[in-house]
Amino acid sequence: MKNNIKQLRKQAGLRQEDMAQKLGVTRQTIIAIENDKYNPTLELAMKIARLLGRPVEEIFFLEP
Repeated sequence: MKNNIKQLRKQAGLRQEDMAQKLGVTRQTIIAIENDKYNPTLELAMKIARLLGRPVEEIFFLEP
């Protein structure tokens, strides 16, 4: 699963540390998600979507 969290996070003016703190995860988790090395749980994906003010489908997508 791919995502565009890095771009959306930067547009929102958030650092990885800020995002991690708001979501209750480590910075390493944010790094892993941004680098497509970790797929978040549904709960975390929904928290990310809420934080970024976007639908989950705009953030996470499957490659064709």
